[in-house]
Amino acid sequence: MDVDAVRALVEHVAATVVAPRFRALAAGDVHAKGADDVVTVVDHEAEVLLTQGLSELAPGVPVVGEEAVAADPRVLDALEGAPRAWVVDPLDGTRAFVEGSPDHAVMVALVEHGEAVAGWICLPAHGRTFVAERGAGAWVDGRRLVRAPADPEALAGAVAVWAMDAGTRRRVEAGCPELGLGAGTAQRLWSGWEYSRLVTGERDYLGYWRSSPWDHAPGAVLVREAGGVSRFFDGNEYTALPVGGPLLAAADDATWRTVQGVLGTAVGT
Repeated sequence: MDVDAVRALVEHVAATVVAPRFRALAAGDVHAKGADDVVTVVDHEAEVLLTQGLSELAPGVPVVGEEAVAADPRVLDALEGAPRAWVVDPLDGTRAFVEGSPDHAVMVALVEHGEAVAGWICLPAHGRTFVAERGAGAWVDGRRLVRAPADPEALAGAVAVWAMDAGTRRRVEAGCPELGLGAGTAQRLWSGWEYSRLVTGERDYLGYWRSSPWDHAPGAVLVREAGGVSRFFDGNEYTALPVGGPLLAAADDATWRTVQGVLGTAVGT
């Protein structure tokens, strides 16, 4: 696998498809997707180019793209049936993009037998690309990222409550104050942007009720290679499952255990 070639592809798509339409979407470029989501022409166009490029770089390796799965859920079968597969989120944080927020990303991961072994997170509006590969570390702007342990007395983090049932949400919101003043909830946490904040020290943990592979496989390997942990709330290490359960990523094992100890029961583990 040519890590630099994948990075170049992701950055090219971000620069030629995503960036030109940022804060410049035309009428008809945005459509409803499900009950509480949106999709744009940018999502579709970016995914086509990423799929083509990845297929050229690694012929025969299936590509599991978010929009392809939305059109045909059987595409997800490759994550369990193929020894290697690409996972693509052509525009993470689509709603943020539509609303003019810079906190969107173009993301790709390589998965082997369910394990995320490489990840690329490009934040075009922030001008940064994060790259991680199993055993080779996590990098940004030519600098290796090593996440320092979090301060247990001043934890900063959040749990996304989007898609939670009302009872779970109430329990999570009630439990967060036990983690300190820097803890809280958010309706949504845009994965690419938030994982970049976790590995650079702005966040100490991130919690998600849903863990779709395109949202979390790139970030999981980034966090792991920077020295953090990414596990489901039940304690199992993150794997790029077709449909994953509640997920908790943290700066270090101690932080993961602290947060899980407070919120694990709230999310039903």
